[in-house]
Amino acid sequence: MTIPLPGSAVRGSKTGKPIMALFDLLGRTWALGVLWHLSHQTATYSELQKYCENISPTLLSTRLKELSAAMLIEKTLSGYRLTDLGQELFRLISPMGEWSLTWQKSLIKQGIIDDTSK
Repeated sequence: MTIPLPGSAVRGSKTGKPIMALFDLLGRTWALGVLWHLSHQTATYSELQKYCENISPTLLSTRLKELSAAMLIEKTLSGYRLTDLGQELFRLISPMGEWSLTWQKSLIKQGIIDDTSK
């Protein structure tokens, strides 16, 4: 699978609209998980594998390559970390975590889903 970048065909857009390329990249298995863990601190490959519930080495390597090619993360002597672009993206995504809790509570209140905090 190719790395989704603006200007190239991606899921949902034959012309590679930038937002669709971003959604394609972030929608891949564990892409957001890697960004989430790196938003807290620099992490080594093995630490990321542990944080990501023992993600397979192949999948983790693929995600790291994709996120690096997209300039969202970089490898340093002490491990992987978010780039300035990655930090900016995370600041935009982070409020969605709070909103998702509000959404969950609304769904529970309406009986659409069960309360999983029991």
